[in-house]
Amino acid sequence: MKENITDHYNEIQQSIITAAEKAGRNPAEVKLIAVSKNFPNESIEKLYNYGQRLFGENKIQELELKRPQLPDDIEWHFIGHLQGNKAVKAIELATYIHSVDSLRLLRRVDMLAGELGKKVNILLEINVSGEETKFGTDSTAAMEIAAEAINCKNVNFCGLMTLAPWGATDEKLHEVFGGLRKLRDKMEETYHVSLPELSMGMSDDYKIAVEEGATMVRVGTAIFGKRSYL
Repeated sequence: MKENITDHYNEIQQSIITAAEKAGRNPAEVKLIAVSKNFPNESIEKLYNYGQRLFGENKIQELELKRPQLPDDIEWHFIGHLQGNKAVKAIELATYIHSVDSLRLLRRVDMLAGELGKKVNILLEINVSGEETKFGTDSTAAMEIAAEAINCKNVNFCGLMTLAPWGATDEKLHEVFGGLRKLRDKMEETYHVSLPELSMGMSDDYKIAVEEGATMVRVGTAIFGKRSYL
């Protein structure tokens, strides 16, 4: 049976509204990023024609192929692990890079953006759960990276991103997502800056992320269906 993408999309949007209202938040504060990795342009176009404009990819090669073939007004978010040698392409292709996770990468992105004459929006990826299998810096190092990111000339430091542990309990999810929000609040208080974006929550846990303050949720499978990995 072919997945009914627009029905799924409507269900996700309604769930975001419900979760935001439960937490006393304005649902308009939450942006839905449709994660289109491994899905064909046809599926993206169907959702685009339905009104969606924010899409996420986690491989530079795939984003490089898709972007020229799709409408120019799509706002692309690069959400995968970013290797230094792919940073130029990420800056050229994406409106937001969610996965800056070290001082070295931050400095490289800042330098390359300057060479390209661009200013790129970034989020720092934080490994809140401490899982060894996950990318992201720890909360202590994040404060140091944030201090430098604020002063980068070619970077707009917009906020933080995290991934929750697979199969985590609701209690653990609240802990992880709440921890990212508290770290963001600490950065704002310490450095006297505004960091409006919290990118957290995926298909299985976005509702709890919204309750804990997510402003960007990255949802793929729950919209497009199961992926085929070739």
